[in-house]
Amino acid sequence: MTGTVPDRGHRAGVDRIRCAWGDSAPEYVAYHDEEWGTPLHGDDALFERLCLEAFQSGLSWITILRKRPAFRAAFAGFSIDAVADFAADDEARLLADAGIVRNRAKVAAAIGNARAAQRVPEGLSALLWSFAPTVSRSRPATLADVPATSPESTAMARELKRRGFVFVGPTTAYALMQATGMVDDHVATCFRATW
Repeated sequence: MTGTVPDRGHRAGVDRIRCAWGDSAPEYVAYHDEEWGTPLHGDDALFERLCLEAFQSGLSWITILRKRPAFRAAFAGFSIDAVADFAADDEARLLADAGIVRNRAKVAAAIGNARAAQRVPEGLSALLWSFAPTVSRSRPATLADVPATSPESTAMARELKRRGFVFVGPTTAYALMQATGMVDDHVATCFRATW
């Protein structure tokens, strides 16, 4: 397997080759084609992705994608200021919400991370993007060539932890970087490969 499979029938008869994971479920097709690897900016938008990557830890990403509308409703659209104001009753509400991942530590992390994000003077978006690699690297030929971490994701995780964020290890940071276009790990044969 070369890391890609042809897309047959998803786009009005147009065959497309994607990263292999991006063709395994309808939710993955849309996420791969429209979001993953696309540059994303904005404090609240990046806060959402940071939270969702943390909630994904130990689970499959498809679970998070399927629950994303419920997450958005439960977490006030991932408004940093709104989530930072959540109190004990909000935490109890979240832990009773079957539409999201009901993990006490992850719920508490999302609330605590919103409060930490409020304390970032340059803004969360600027902080996170400051770790985007400035030197291009070879596009991965296959999924096996895609790393789980990088020196930049390790540095990002270290700085986020220093600033009071939790559930932000190097692997989570790298997944965030991939999801938000800080790095582009579409394999060489994927139609989304841009460089």
